[in-house]
Amino acid sequence: MNNPAKASLREQQQPLIRKLADCIEDIWQRHLDLSPYVVPEGLGYVEGNLEGDRLVIENHCYQTPQFRKLHLELAQVGNSLDILHCVMFPNPAYALPIFGADLVGARGAISAAIADLSPINSDRSLPEKYHTALAALPPVQFSQPRELPQWGDIFSEFCLFVRPSGSQEEQAFLQRVQEFLTLHCQIARTEAPLNSQPAIEDVLAGQKYYCLKQQQNDKTRRVLEKSFGSEWTEQYMTTMLFDYSSSHQS
Repeated sequence: MNNPAKASLREQQQPLIRKLADCIEDIWQRHLDLSPYVVPEGLGYVEGNLEGDRLVIENHCYQTPQFRKLHLELAQVGNSLDILHCVMFPNPAYALPIFGADLVGARGAISAAIADLSPINSDRSLPEKYHTALAALPPVQFSQPRELPQWGDIFSEFCLFVRPSGSQEEQAFLQRVQEFLTLHCQIARTEAPLNSQPAIEDVLAGQKYYCLKQQQNDKTRRVLEKSFGSEWTEQYMTTMLFDYSSSHQS
């Protein structure tokens, strides 16, 4: 585990990915009471090979009273692909949306950037506190908006999915994610835990729906299967990226 690549992966990645990774961890540390999260054995740092290129995956995970798992994944394929993936899974005793963000960098430029606070209740609506706060943010314009995937009904009306063009749009995306995340942490800290089992079951059902939809992401699955095979990929996607079966163990 003392591979030098482990410490330097972030430094080798596209600048916006480095900045966003630092931003996410900084906001977590400032607003939340972090403690370590036990990563499944062998999945904290992973190396493989994709069509002749070295694939490196690095996972950073924490937990807090309000969140059963804060997950920041960084990945790199040779010199051609940089990835940041982040999801905050709420403790099922808290009826909070799921924060998620992804960046994909191809040959130095960001080809896809997405961030959202995804609702988990059955009518796909955000809690009123969130809706009011997000609606009050100043509008931000991007020259190349992207279309959500077919399974994207998990995302909110405030979901940002773009191909940022140039440093100004990259900075605008970074700032909007910072706003989403800061709001989320601030609201989460003020929420009281649920005290009814049916309400907790509803949260669990919403998290499961979110995870099952995310597991339909064929692009992620294909990249992992080419490097590690289908069995490992299934395990990684269901225990590391989008685990819901352990949600009740918080």
